[in-house]
Amino acid sequence: MLERDYAKISDGLVNWIQNKVSDAGSKGAVVGMSGGIDSSVMAVLSKRAFPDQMLALIMPCQSNSQDKEDAIAVAEKFDIDYEVVDLTSTYEHLLAKIKKEDNKLAEANIKPRLRMTTLYYYANLNNYLVVGTDNKSELTLGYFTKYGDGGIDLAPLGDLLKTEVRELAKMLNIPERIIAKPPSAGLWAGQTDEEELGVSYEAIDKYILTGEGPEKVKSVVEEAQKKSEHKLKMPEIFNL
Repeated sequence: MLERDYAKISDGLVNWIQNKVSDAGSKGAVVGMSGGIDSSVMAVLSKRAFPDQMLALIMPCQSNSQDKEDAIAVAEKFDIDYEVVDLTSTYEHLLAKIKKEDNKLAEANIKPRLRMTTLYYYANLNNYLVVGTDNKSELTLGYFTKYGDGGIDLAPLGDLLKTEVRELAKMLNIPERIIAKPPSAGLWAGQTDEEELGVSYEAIDKYILTGEGPEKVKSVVEEAQKKSEHKLKMPEIFNL
């Protein structure tokens, strides 16, 4: 992988977040913390950007209790203001109202969309921007929920591969158990990104960087890009 000066990248990201929030006429940042590596990195960087005007929201929704504990541990280690908003009952009530048939993915995608709605409520209350946690690997694959974790104002990690985010996390002194945790979108019990994708992030990142890799990796990346192209665009408008 690429050799990077992660301390310099960290400083650059903090300055970039500050400038973008200022340009928008906003005062600070709100970040959703899942207990995973990307949101932990983003929360720490946002805290550096806005020491007194940054809020982390921890939003369990039928989630593994360990994820909530990990998110709280990071918030407390880095003195990040946080609130826990449990969305489980909201999710279950909504699903009971609208469910037509069993569809695991359709049901699971409601969770990040509820989190997005909650993040924007707090952003509006405080005149903050919603700072997302999506990295370059996820954006390349379209591995995010449209109008869910993809519904954000800023994507500071969007040019960093998953493996690079891991190195940045080490430099920031994120707890090792979070760095080593299998990446998961938390959509359902036991779900992990790499199991769902069928290939590792290391292989994906190498292919994104070099265009080289096993045929299976090439197929996974290119098929995912094609299917998810619409996620990275504004809605299509019919021109008269």
